[in-house]
Amino acid sequence: MYYRILPFHLLIAMFFSLPLVTLGQNFSIKGRLIDSQTEETLGGASIVLRNTPVGVQSNSAGGFILENVMAEKYTLAISLPGYNIQERIIILDKDIDLGVIRMVKFGSEGTGAALQKTIRSANVSRLLVERPNFIGGNMFYGIPPEPKEVVGNFYLDTKWNLASILLYRDQQVLEGFRVRYNINSNMFELMEPENNLVSVMPGLRIQNIVWMDSSYKVPRYFVNGMDFKEDGVPISGFFEVLVEGKLPLMRRTMAVFKESNYNTALMVGNRNDEIIKRNVYYYLMGKDLYEVPKKRKDLFQIFGDKAEEMEKFVEENSLNIKEKSTIFQLFTHYNAQYPGFVPIMTQLLDESD
Repeated sequence: MYYRILPFHLLIAMFFSLPLVTLGQNFSIKGRLIDSQTEETLGGASIVLRNTPVGVQSNSAGGFILENVMAEKYTLAISLPGYNIQERIIILDKDIDLGVIRMVKFGSEGTGAALQKTIRSANVSRLLVERPNFIGGNMFYGIPPEPKEVVGNFYLDTKWNLASILLYRDQQVLEGFRVRYNINSNMFELMEPENNLVSVMPGLRIQNIVWMDSSYKVPRYFVNGMDFKEDGVPISGFFEVLVEGKLPLMRRTMAVFKESNYNTALMVGNRNDEIIKRNVYYYLMGKDLYEVPKKRKDLFQIFGDKAEEMEKFVEENSLNIKEKSTIFQLFTHYNAQYPGFVPIMTQLLDESD
């Protein structure tokens, strides 16, 4: 590596070409990123000044700060996987606080048009800095309209629940944190007990977690799917243990993004995009997870030599096997027949499907 040394007369010319008011002055740019619809804080986003080496990532609370930046005109670009790139022109002649910046998910207008409009707008924004005389200076058109609403969120439970956390590393236990789990990213948000600061921990670091449900006031027990297999493959994400015992019953909550199907011409369909959650129920044999069968005949067969007894239990109690509460009662009744059985809960909680 070598450095090119400019002739002295060029250095003098450059010195006098700089505005005196900002000569030698550096400033900062800060802000905080949130999801435009759910208002969740967005950590891990990339914030850069185009055509410079200056850049940072947003922290777990969505905050960022670019420090010691020379006074100049820049294009600030913000990007995060799954979201539209956002760019804005910054004239840096003082410390700037951009406040809350709302990021928009891909497809939030119901089609791919939102992304294309954002890209076109970003390209024009960049040209205003790099080629300021391009088609009339600062006049440009075609700003994308406001996105429609996204209904729902990716949290297993939007409330903060007091938890005990067991980590894989050294079997360390964390106590006293309040947590929320993001199904989509497989990330836990942890709120510290004293100062309410929020940090993010990847799910792959956590072996299991027990939290006290703030609505039902009962403990809920979750285990990492990496410790089990479905079709011989470890699973990403967490399962809630509903019934422990010889044949455990477990539940996994899935979150699916459903795009708007609104027809403007006919004025029919759903205007909003939706995040839909549904529960899938599994039973555990050894380390292998199997989805609970939906057909009556297949369901009772999983109980082996007690299949007839389980079927009789359903008939005597007039239970409907299409209802998830019946599945819970069935597994509870089966496991209660073996020594050492202790129920985790007395009823099925937080059923969303």
